[in-house]
Amino acid sequence: MTNRAAPEPGTARPPTRLARGTVLAAAALTIMAAAVIAPSLPAMKTVFAGTPGAGLLVKLALTVTSLAIAISAPFSGLAADRLGRRPLLVTGLVLYAISGTAGFFVDDLYLLLVTRAVLGLAVGGIMTAVSTLITDWFSGQSRASFLGLQQAFASLGGVVFLPLAGVLAATDWHAPFWIYSASAIVAVFAIVSLREPRRSVPAPASDGGKTALPGHILGVYVLALVATLVFYMAPTQLPFLLEGFGSGPAVIGAVVAGSTLTSVAGALAFPRLRRRLSSTAITTLSVALLGAGWLLVGTADTVVQVLAGLLVGGLGVGFVVPNLNLRLAGFAGPENRGRVLSGLVTGIFLGQFLSPLIVQPLVQTIGIAGTFTWTGVAMGAGAALAALRSQSTSKNRKEI
Repeated sequence: MTNRAAPEPGTARPPTRLARGTVLAAAALTIMAAAVIAPSLPAMKTVFAGTPGAGLLVKLALTVTSLAIAISAPFSGLAADRLGRRPLLVTGLVLYAISGTAGFFVDDLYLLLVTRAVLGLAVGGIMTAVSTLITDWFSGQSRASFLGLQQAFASLGGVVFLPLAGVLAATDWHAPFWIYSASAIVAVFAIVSLREPRRSVPAPASDGGKTALPGHILGVYVLALVATLVFYMAPTQLPFLLEGFGSGPAVIGAVVAGSTLTSVAGALAFPRLRRRLSSTAITTLSVALLGAGWLLVGTADTVVQVLAGLLVGGLGVGFVVPNLNLRLAGFAGPENRGRVLSGLVTGIFLGQFLSPLIVQPLVQTIGIAGTFTWTGVAMGAGAALAALRSQSTSKNRKEI
């Protein structure tokens, strides 16, 4: 890595290569955490067919992790600011390994949901600690570059682990749960390589520390929620669409991983794109790409066409996440950075959790393909309106 940390006043010395590598490895465990069991969903639906509401509960086994992340992330942010980034990260990694692999030994759907919720607590801590450490370590263009790397590694985790999960699921639906044991290795490196950065002491607030979140920060959270709600249609709905094409678990895992493949490319290209385009323009472009991709998926007649749509949509997600992360990092100081960035984690994973709940009525009404099609149309229309509004705003400013 060529990026050099530019520490802010009051922070520790620049992180070592091993420390930076450890943080990126931890990032690779976050976004893919819930989706690892996606290739197992059809088999799980058959295995638990006797459980009341099994069709929805099986999908919730994937997304309850996201709900737990969304709920726990603000507490993780508080812990990061008060107790430290390193303790939060190490604790999260250990809990991730334990709760994730526990699913291998579970044959009760309700107990499985409990283990998945605990996994969410771990991921919330890991993701908050990683984002906060990066913004502690870096500033300026170096921060943008490393946030791009963070998203690239998070997406790369999907590229590597989802196809592997598909292969394992073809042998036994329990088998993909062993993938979570990789966190134990990362935890060892975190203990050895990471040091807690020094941070400035926050000034006492005149209102007792209760400060309303500015509207622009809340806007970032909402954007993250909507984008991930739409994007998470891939792991929750595509396994059933692809099953209709006659695809097995290994093919499902590989195809769903396609969306994360271009997310890596988008995240790596983000720093260069950010030098050319404004944050608003990047967000608009991201939404447009996601809409175009989902329109391709919805109108596809073959698995190859579905994959093409996922590649386009994934590129948009690769842009939007580091873009929103960078905006929030600029809004926060060292004393409240964990809390501000944890809100983004909540937005992202609340979107993941809500995805099957909001999409399911559409699926029952117009089918999975129709749902992708109309979602793509809606996203494309939203991007067009945002572009027109941005142009109108720029024109008015020039006239003034």
